[in-house]
Amino acid sequence: MTMSLVFPPLMHGYELDKPGHDPFEVAKSKAIQGVEAGLVVYNLTHEALRATFIFTPEVSLNQAMIMLPICGIGFQNALGALAPPEVAVHLLWSGGVLINGARCGKLRVSANHQDPTKVPDWLCVGLELDLWPASENMGETPNETALYAEGCSEVDASTLLEAWARHTLNWLTRWEADGARTVHNEWRGLAHGIGEKQTYMKDSNAVFMGVDDNFGMLLRDEDGTTSNIPLTTLLEE
Repeated sequence: MTMSLVFPPLMHGYELDKPGHDPFEVAKSKAIQGVEAGLVVYNLTHEALRATFIFTPEVSLNQAMIMLPICGIGFQNALGALAPPEVAVHLLWSGGVLINGARCGKLRVSANHQDPTKVPDWLCVGLELDLWPASENMGETPNETALYAEGCSEVDASTLLEAWARHTLNWLTRWEADGARTVHNEWRGLAHGIGEKQTYMKDSNAVFMGVDDNFGMLLRDEDGTTSNIPLTTLLEE
């Protein structure tokens, strides 16, 4: 087990000491059991950082989904403060995390239901981040990377997790105080692929134009037709 981590007020940690345990699944189980908001379930190994936040929103699921991009912003801010300045972190609409242009991890989201109009009892957002490459020959997977292969070998995973919690809580507070606009402005500067052909849907040449008020993906087809993919489509069971 790692040393006890320090989380900000309203958050507390729950470490999983077995590598095979999935924080995302454990967090969902605890949320179903009625654990209070603010629990951070995590598993730190040599190969990966995996952690999940449990939230209890007071708004409809459609609005509460903003916690996914907020967690993404929080991660970028956390790593940005710890990594060398030349390290670039970008976010995919679908939850992917890119470091220096290559996929290094992903964010996942789940709630107790998928009705966008109803307030969820709980919502979990999980992070999975590769620390070391799965293979020494990274040339075979040029679009995939790992944190310590991108000039971040001095970034301690425990410190990064603590920072992610702090920055995410800060952005949650800003969202509650100032509304979604400030989150939109920050996220747009970190989003990857705006103005380019989307990669979320296969067999589609639509261009990713941005997001709507609830972070739904706005697409423009070749004939100029605009469509929307709600962020709730990313919810896992």
